[in-house]
Amino acid sequence: MNASFPASRSASDGAALPPIDLLIAAPRGFCAGVDRAIEIVERTLQRYGAPVFVRHEIVHNRFVVDQLKDKGAVFVDELDAVPDGRPVVFSAHGVPKQVPTSATARGLDWLDATCPLVSKVHRQAERQVEAGRHILFIGHAGHPEVIGTMGQVPEGAMTLVETVADVATVAVPEGAPLAFLTQTTLSVDDTAEIVAAIRARFPHVVGPRAEDICYATSNRQAAVKAIASRCQLLLVIGSPESSNALRLVEVAERGGTPARLIQRAAEIDPAWIEGVTTLGLTAGASAPEALVREVVERIAEWRTITEETVTTAEETMVFKLPRQLVA
Repeated sequence: MNASFPASRSASDGAALPPIDLLIAAPRGFCAGVDRAIEIVERTLQRYGAPVFVRHEIVHNRFVVDQLKDKGAVFVDELDAVPDGRPVVFSAHGVPKQVPTSATARGLDWLDATCPLVSKVHRQAERQVEAGRHILFIGHAGHPEVIGTMGQVPEGAMTLVETVADVATVAVPEGAPLAFLTQTTLSVDDTAEIVAAIRARFPHVVGPRAEDICYATSNRQAAVKAIASRCQLLLVIGSPESSNALRLVEVAERGGTPARLIQRAAEIDPAWIEGVTTLGLTAGASAPEALVREVVERIAEWRTITEETVTTAEETMVFKLPRQLVA
C-alpha cells in the first residue's frame, strides 16, 4: 500500500516540505490477547457498572489504561485495594495461582484476562512439575508474566534463566530431570541461542512441543526485520515496560538500524529525522492503531510523506471471552 500526503504542505517559510519515505510494518499493534483483555474490562464495566477494579495494568500502554480509567476502571497493585462487592479483572500478563484463590476466598467476582497463550504456558509448567521435572524458565526477572508463571508451581520448582551466560552457571537439583519453558514476549533470536545453550549443557532436557513465544511477538519481530534494512531510523510505539516493544527496538538495532522507543507522537524530536530519507514505523502488541496514525500525522508536519505498508503476515487469531461475559 502506497500513499502520498499532499505535496502542497509548506514549511513556515513557504518552502515545500522535504520528502520522506515511511515504511510501516505489518503486523503491528494490538494482538488477539490484548484485544481480548481490553474487551473484558469494557464488558465488565457494562455488566457491573463502574467502578471495576483491575489488578495491575491490563496491558502495558498508558494510552489504553487512561482510556479505560475514563470509562470507570480503577487500577490497583494488589487485591487488598479492591473493596468487597466489586468485580476485579486480572491483567493479560497472568497472575500467580494464589491471586484468584484469594479473590474467591473473599467472595469477589473476578474475571481472568490472562492471554490464552500465557495460560498455555501455565498449564505446561504444571504438567512438567507433576511429571517430576525441574523447570528452567527463560524470561526477564520482575516482568509480570514471569511472576505469574512462576507462581503456578511450588516455590523452588522453577529456576529463571535470562541469558546464555546464565545457562553456564545455573544450579539445578542434582539428578532431577529437567524441562524448559519461555516467556511469550521474548526475542526470537535471543531465545533460540539460550535454548541451544540449555540443550548443549543438559542434553536430556524436555522442551515444549510448540514454540512458547507467541505468534504476535514472532510476527512483529519478523516485520521489523523486513523493513529495518531499508530504513535509516525505526520508531517503535510502545511502553518502556512492554517486553515485546523493547524487543522490536533490539531486533532493529541488532540488524544495524538505529531505533527509538516512543509512547506518543509528542515525544518525537524533529532533529531525529534530519537527513533521514526512509523512516520505519511499528507498534508493540499493546499499542493501538490510533497512536500509529498520530505519529504519521506528526511526521507530516515536517515532511511530505510517501507511505508504504510492508506486510509479512496476516493475523486472524481471535480468543474467546470468559463465559461470564458471553451470556
